[in-house]
Order: sequence, then C-alpha cells, then structure tokens
Amino acid sequence: MGERFVTAAADSADVWAAALGTGGVFVLLIVLVWQIAATWRARMLAAQEERYKQLAEKYARLLEDNVDLHRRSVEQLAETRKSIEALEERLPRELE
Repeated sequence: MGERFVTAAADSADVWAAALGTGGVFVLLIVLVWQIAATWRARMLAAQEERYKQLAEKYARLLEDNVDLHRRSVEQLAETRKSIEALEERLPRELE
C-alpha cells in the first residue's frame, strides 16, 4: 500500500500556478513589445521634428535671400526710372 494519492487541491494549485506564470510571461512580452514600439515611434517623431526644423531654417534663409533680391530689384528699378526721366528731359531739348 505504498500508493500515492494526489488530491485535487494540489493538482488544481499546480494548474493555477502554471496558468499565472504563462500569463505573466505573455503580459511581460506584450509590455516589452509595446515599449519598444513606443520608443521607436518617439524616435521617428523626433527625427521628423528635426527635419521640420531644418526645413524651416532653410525656408528662413531663402526668404531672406528673396527679400534681399527684391530690395536690389527695387533699387535698380528706381535708378532706371531716374535715368529714363533724365533722358526724357534732354531728348525734347535736343530735338528742337
């Protein structure tokens, strides 16, 4: 009579322990994957923000260049108008 009897309570406890352990591992893996995805997304957003910042700086430089070109064009146009006005004043006198 050296038989060994396993009670249902002990068997049930082992099943619950295995289920909780397996569930814990799955929860850990889910959290790990979630954090890796969140970190990757944050890096992508930071890189995108850096590209937007570079684009804004480039736009600002181009805008300054455009304003400078416009100012020089206006100055040259003013000089051209003065020259034409001077010619218009001299031409009628020379034709007479």
